[in-house]
Formats: sequence, C-alpha cells, structure tokens
Amino acid sequence: MTDRSTLHTTFTIERRLTAPPERVFAAWSDPEAKRRWSSCHEEAFEVEYRLDFRVGGTELNRATGPDGPAFVYEARFLDIVPNQRIIYAFDMHFGEKRVTVSLATVLFEPAPAGTKMTFTEQIALLDGYDDLEGRKRGTEEGMDRLQPFLEGRL
Repeated sequence: MTDRSTLHTTFTIERRLTAPPERVFAAWSDPEAKRRWSSCHEEAFEVEYRLDFRVGGTELNRATGPDGPAFVYEARFLDIVPNQRIIYAFDMHFGEKRVTVSLATVLFEPAPAGTKMTFTEQIALLDGYDDLEGRKRGTEEGMDRLQPFLEGRL
C-alpha cells in the first residue's frame, strides 16, 4: 500500500504594476501574452502551451525534457470577471505523479500608479511532496516577469 498524505496551506503574492487593470487582465487572458510572461525554463524543455480563457475553459502547460515529461500544469477557469477577478483550479504533475492541487484567485484593483494585483493560492501538497517554498518561488518568478512584459521588455 502506498502512503498517502495531504498538507494544506495558503500563500499570497501581491504586485503593484504600472499598467491599468485592463492591460494587466489582458496579459492573463491572451494566450500569447500569458505564455510569454508565465512560462519558465523554455530554454531547457520543449513546451506545449494552450489557453482557452473562458469560464469552463482550460489552460495547459507541459514541459518535456530529454528524459520524458518533467512538468504538467492543467487548470480550469471557474469564475472570470473582466478586469477584476479570475478564479481557477489546477493541478501539477512531475512526471506521472500528481504533486499538488490548488485553487487560485487573482484580483485586479485600480491603484494610483496602475494596478494592485493580488494572487492567492490555496494549495494541497500531496503524498509527501513538501516543496512549498519551491512552488511559491516558481510562482513569484512568473509574477516578476509580468512587469517587464507590460513594459514591452519580454
């Protein structure tokens, strides 16, 4: 019998972006834009990316290395309020093993210099996977690329 475990936690990442909420939201909703700022490690892996941005739609990010699948992210959009809110559920696999299942909420609020974006992830780490800091760091790296993307530098 395989040992099963579930560890629940939540983390929040906040960014102040120098673009209006409409432009920040568009960076999340346009497939080419989202891939440019959110995908990482494309230099080391062949990446398959798809985005069907609508309630009930899906997002897929599959990175495959020389030894087979390294990472698969699959999401389903549950709620979308243009320029204000995105809520989606997703799971992540490393190889054949599902390591996390999450619910994410992204809020876009007007701010004096642009947009306050708040990303909150409620995460279940599964079956001994305990690299919460690595997952959070990877999410932050994507968020860090969003401002340069909005400025036309990516």
